[in-house]
Amino acid sequence: MASQHEISRRLVLMGGLATATGALLSSMRGFSQSSNSKLGIPGPYRGRVIAVHHPGSIVSGKFQSEPIRNMMHKGMLQLTGAGDWVEAWRFFFEPGDVVGIKVNPVGQPQVISCAEVIHQIVDGLKAVGLKAKDIVVYDRYRRQFLSAGFDKMLPEGVRQSAAVEDFDKVQLDINGYDPEHYLEMALVTPGQNPDSVQAKRSYVARFLTREVNKLINLPVLKDHQSAGVTLALKNLSHGLVNNVYRSHSSSTLNACGAFIPAVVSLPVIRQKTVLHVMDGIKALYHGGPGAENPQFVWEHKTLYFATDPVALDRIGWKAIDEKRLQQGMATIAEAKPDQHSTFLRRQPEHVEIAGALGLGEWDENKIEIKRFELA
Repeated sequence: MASQHEISRRLVLMGGLATATGALLSSMRGFSQSSNSKLGIPGPYRGRVIAVHHPGSIVSGKFQSEPIRNMMHKGMLQLTGAGDWVEAWRFFFEPGDVVGIKVNPVGQPQVISCAEVIHQIVDGLKAVGLKAKDIVVYDRYRRQFLSAGFDKMLPEGVRQSAAVEDFDKVQLDINGYDPEHYLEMALVTPGQNPDSVQAKRSYVARFLTREVNKLINLPVLKDHQSAGVTLALKNLSHGLVNNVYRSHSSSTLNACGAFIPAVVSLPVIRQKTVLHVMDGIKALYHGGPGAENPQFVWEHKTLYFATDPVALDRIGWKAIDEKRLQQGMATIAEAKPDQHSTFLRRQPEHVEIAGALGLGEWDENKIEIKRFELA
């Protein structure tokens, strides 16, 4: 975790962007300071994070279904205080809901949302009466979704969705996105027309605005070159809107610190996202977001559960920093560029800025972290 001096220095440097973000949010279409739903971000368990570790969750590089099932049951019951599996899921979902699951394929093949966790989430949703056709597993790019093999992981009847076919640096085509829901920000990718409205907007995927009424966020515990970490907040911000390349288009043009919390503050994202399960069974502590360098992949063997993405990311960031220190590396906030991570200055402060915007609890003294060891 960054020193207080480093955090203070970064906040001064980010002051202009943070101020701009605050002004932006106050004028954003449909913006409100709090979610209209009691389940929306930061949810009913602000500041609560459940961490469940099982040494048998992955053996010889293979995920183990029964230990992961036990981890999922323990985590959901501890998060909600429910007496059983069905009651825990019933707190968030009911028959008639259409639920999206936002997976993460970027670290393929090494570090992606694992099939065993997806299956347990689907099991929980079915247990409260949802039909398979009312469960939709999603990522923004269909080709990445398919190349990661998510289509082969899905239980029978569960649907899949994507916003667009494949990655495109320009990202101004809004086919697959909703023109009624967007973030407008004075930030464009170099080479785009700065007077273009679309160049300054990021539109929300129709998957979220029109296909589902609730979202489960399934990020992976990973390092990120520009954002510092890519956990719950970034899995939403960069997976649910277009025109995200402008937030980190070069090693020095990096605005993730302001962009990420601004996107997650969009009402449709904030109100529909009700649960975060962070997959830290296999994790990445350097060189992210891809896992091209297997020497930085580690078997953390832990799942994290929260309704508060800020508290969750605070704890996840700390876990990555602890691993980095064990490996003799600098913490994320203090790291210098190298051959595997080329951005001049990472911006993990997006987590703290998100806390200041009311998206969750940043103050570690107010975070209730409960850790459980299974065998």
